[in-house]
Parts: sequence; C-alpha cells; structure tokens
Amino acid sequence: MVPGMHVLVTGSSGLVGSTLVKKLSAQGHQVTRAVRRTPRPGEIRWDPDHDTIETGAIQHLDAVVHLAGAGIGDHRWTDEYKRTLVESRTRGTGLIASTIAGLEHKPSVLLSASAVGYYGDTGDTEVDESSPAGTGFLADLCVQWEQATAPAEQAGVRVAHLRTGIVLSDQGGALKKQLPLFKLGVGGRIGSGKPWQSWISLEDEIGAIVHLLTNATTGAVNLTAPNPVTQADFANELGKALHRPTFLPIPSFGPKLLLGGELVDNLLLAGQRVLPSVLLGDGYVFAHPTLPAAFASILGR
Repeated sequence: MVPGMHVLVTGSSGLVGSTLVKKLSAQGHQVTRAVRRTPRPGEIRWDPDHDTIETGAIQHLDAVVHLAGAGIGDHRWTDEYKRTLVESRTRGTGLIASTIAGLEHKPSVLLSASAVGYYGDTGDTEVDESSPAGTGFLADLCVQWEQATAPAEQAGVRVAHLRTGIVLSDQGGALKKQLPLFKLGVGGRIGSGKPWQSWISLEDEIGAIVHLLTNATTGAVNLTAPNPVTQADFANELGKALHRPTFLPIPSFGPKLLLGGELVDNLLLAGQRVLPSVLLGDGYVFAHPTLPAAFASILGR
C-alpha cells in the first residue's frame, strides 16, 4: 500500500476502526474519521439518522472504509432493537454510498462492513464467498446491508463487502468478555459445543482490510481465518492457552435468561464454517492461520 492515501473511516471508535486508524496513520496515510459528535481536527460530522454528512473535507478521498453499525450483541433483540440494527447499517451505508457517488472526485474503493451471518446457520457444511445467503434475521440483515452500497457501485466505485467473523482481541469484542471466566477456570463450551465458529485475529482483520484497499477485489470477501473450529474446540484451545480447565459446560438456558433466546440462538448456538477463499486466492498471508497461533500472540503465551 503506497503511503499518502486519504482514507475516510466510519465506526472509528470501535475495536476494529480505532486499530485501523492507528495502522493507517502509522503507515503515512491521511485518515479522516466520520463521527456523530462535534468534530475535532481530522474528523467530519455525520448523522445517518438524519441523512446528513459534511462533504467539504472529503472531496478528494482515495478510499472509504465503512465499519459503523449498532452492536449486534449489545442488547436483547427486542423488535425495536432489531429495527435499530437494520437501520443503523442500511441507512448509514446508503448515506456513505450515495455521498461518495455524488462527489466530483470519487474514491477508488469502498470497503463496507458485513458479517458471516450472511450465510445463516451452515451446520457442518463449509461455505465461501460463492455460497448463497442463508435464512433468518442475521442473514436478511446482511443482505440488506450489502445491497445498500449500490449507489457507489453504480457510480463506478470498486466495492468490497467485508464479511467478518469473530474478531479475536484481548482489548475488546467477544474474547475480552470470555477471558475473566476462563481465567478463573470456569469457562467452557455452551450447550453441545458443536456449532462452528469462524474467527479472525484483530491483526489479520486489519491486515486484510489494508490489503484490500489497493488490490482489485470486488464483491464479497470473507474476513475469517482459514481454520474455523467448533465451539467446543474454541473453548478447549482457550483453556490450553490460559492453562485452565474447560470441562464445565455452560447450559444454554443461562445465556438465554441473560441475553434473550433469539440473540443466543443466532449468535451462540448457530454456527458458520466459513472459508476465506477470496483472500487466499488473492495472495493474502495470514499472520495467525490457526487458533493456537492466534491465542499465543494475543495472550502473550
């Protein structure tokens, strides 16, 4: 990636976005962050709820990385919050796509977040970017999310959809929430432990995004490591990395009482066995292709 690109990043306060901003800045790129509050230097204000965005500072963008959206696992899935999940993605993505489509000097690429939830519950079946959308709320959400980039594509901007799996970091996300229990030796699989989990280290998530900024890839790209694991294997490997036992399974009714049945059924008890065929075919080399390698790097063991 040649230094000197001007990149707009939305969702820059999240785990992936904040890390990406640091990485791009360290590589000598100009990064503009889209924020909802009063902007500081190097930021612009946008308000997807009211379809507004400042365009004065982004007339000469080279790329856009759009990561914004309400947290999937942050709240119970009430009907109201499910509408928030959909609208925060479709309205925000539509605003970004239509805005850059209308710029006189358009960015060459839009990398827009999506998720492996696109594939629905795949059981033991391996899927990649050529596989069709699944069924259920998350699959429908991802389909609408990706379709919202249409104005940018129609304007000739290269668009790639980042179908991300579970991003592993001890600084945030699902792993950070799991670590306290596992460190106490009371972590384990949830229910049967049979669902597959498609994961990626934060380092590879950022590495793949940087890689995609300057190549010719379009369409869906699975941001997952090439070796998905079952939930039981994930728990066992995390226990090994922490030198703690993982023989106590967590009954599924516990998380359901805490988080709600629909959320748990979709996020914890459904699985996707996703392969990153596009990234591998494009020559991306994973820093952490296996879970033990990822845990060793993340946990410093």
